[in-house]
Amino acid sequence: MSKLFTTSPLHPFTQYIFFSGKGGVGKTTMACATAIHHATEGKKTLIVTTDPASNLADVFEQEIGHKITPIKGIDNLSAMEIDPDEATREYKEKIIAPFREIMPDDVIASIDEQLSGPCTTEMAAFDRFIDFMEGDEYDVIVFDTAPTGHTIRLLELPVDWSKHIEESAKGSGQTCLGPVQTIQESKDKYDRATALLKNPDRTRFIFVMRPEELSLYETLRASKELESIGIKSGEIIINGILPEEVCEIDFFKKKYESQQKVIKEIERIIDKPKRYMLLRNSEVKGINALKDVAQELFTASPLRPLTHSPIHPFTASPLHPFTPSPININRLWLPQNKRTKALFFTGKGGVGKTTVSCLAALYTAQKGFRTLLVTTDPAAHIGEVLDVKVGSSPVKVAENLYAVMVDQETAFKEYKERVLNDARGKYSEDMIAAMEEELNSPCTEEMAAFDKFIQFIEGKDYEVIVFDTAPTGHTLRLLSLPFDYAKQVEMMVSSQEASKAREETQDRFREIINILKDKDRTVFSLVLYPESTPILESYRAMLDLKDAGIETQLVVANLILPEEVCINDFFKSRRAMQMRYLREINDRFNLPVLQIPMMQDEIRGLVSLKNALQALNS
Repeated sequence: MSKLFTTSPLHPFTQYIFFSGKGGVGKTTMACATAIHHATEGKKTLIVTTDPASNLADVFEQEIGHKITPIKGIDNLSAMEIDPDEATREYKEKIIAPFREIMPDDVIASIDEQLSGPCTTEMAAFDRFIDFMEGDEYDVIVFDTAPTGHTIRLLELPVDWSKHIEESAKGSGQTCLGPVQTIQESKDKYDRATALLKNPDRTRFIFVMRPEELSLYETLRASKELESIGIKSGEIIINGILPEEVCEIDFFKKKYESQQKVIKEIERIIDKPKRYMLLRNSEVKGINALKDVAQELFTASPLRPLTHSPIHPFTASPLHPFTPSPININRLWLPQNKRTKALFFTGKGGVGKTTVSCLAALYTAQKGFRTLLVTTDPAAHIGEVLDVKVGSSPVKVAENLYAVMVDQETAFKEYKERVLNDARGKYSEDMIAAMEEELNSPCTEEMAAFDKFIQFIEGKDYEVIVFDTAPTGHTLRLLSLPFDYAKQVEMMVSSQEASKAREETQDRFREIINILKDKDRTVFSLVLYPESTPILESYRAMLDLKDAGIETQLVVANLILPEEVCINDFFKSRRAMQMRYLREINDRFNLPVLQIPMMQDEIRGLVSLKNALQALNS
């Protein structure tokens, strides 16, 4: 038996297992199955998610929420979803509470204002996450972390914030977390967390990936980023491998061969323990299905792909294909009245947002509109799909089509320099020094990326701007920034009594908010594949957008199995599942549904992108 996922029953300390990987690769399923395995071995086990787009409750098929909840049907196992809003309230109150008895209301209000930054949600969730690493109640704690780009930033926080607290203590004593003396104890807490994250005897990192080139690239990149901050990634799970015996026609034979080619490459370049998991003919939901996965995960050979197929019995039943209503894509995607059109694609990680946004951008460019394709995803891979190098300046991809990546480090430098240049000559040196100190906060990177995002919206160089946004939870926070940030800037500028600057700032944000809410100028589309969890998450996303005054206008259902290639029970079962969920999508969302079929080859490069668009048009 490989050491993969094992923990010593005699180990005196809690063991921590982190699952990471690009969204949609199945890491929640693998994390849940791992938690079940350890619980059934008699270890007191807790599974925790820090993902704002958590789906633990969907997988376990029971309510969980922002509290430790026993999992029904499994002794020794509990779960918790860290709710960002609740964590923020708890975090703020923990800092403010000691001052309520001894400080006047205006000082309390000032502290509360300092804790109103958009980054506080992320810090609060991480603060709660560290609490689990401080206790000794559990033998094993499994963390179902957020998709890779978000996870990397989350795991960098203890390193960044420890440095930030230390530097602030030497300066004015203020941070965007609050007065430094209030949170000095947090420095020790974050340092202890960093030490635990770097201790391979206590903490293990498991990457989950698909046998695809882009997934391999992302895993290598993310693993390298972890190692750059002193955290060693451990094992690899390659999930979703097509069983050879069900790939009977060229369409799937080519996919199988493509996967096997990537698997050989994985074997060649990744020198870590590996586990191979086959694709199932139905999605994994519920305790019984998770037990099956756990058994396969912990008893299969860790060194070579399985040879059997976990195919569940398929009972033939009448298949009623979903027939969508006609969609006027020109009205949705093309500019009206010569005004710039902004297209946003949001959804769970791994559903194909990048590919869909590339198709949309190519479509508008081919219609003769100068188009800019923008990624705000910290785990961006637009460059890999387009097969061109995409950086912080727009690069020409094809006629009328340009692409750019909002690189947070570059945006941060530009943002900081512009703010300081604007301030010089208007304020005292002490005020400038205080502003510079505040701008060195790690959360300023978020503000800088958003500021860049606004510049693209305000610009006049393009007729269509397509945003390839980050996975759902991160996207919703990014899109909520104009509303929260407008209030924050208003308070900040007001406190400096610069009424003209305040009015200019308010006008700018008001215009951006109006553009986002204007259905003729901005179209929000949800991208999903027809399975339970992506549908539930997209529906939550739609409601969250609606709360912000934004109406979703389109659902893009991606990776639809073409009927003509589903010739055996395995793929008939998967297509029947998809048709059932497509009807649910139609009923639940009450929006136009654009279906994009699964392509025989992975979309990579402009030629394959054009072929995919041609197939979609036909």
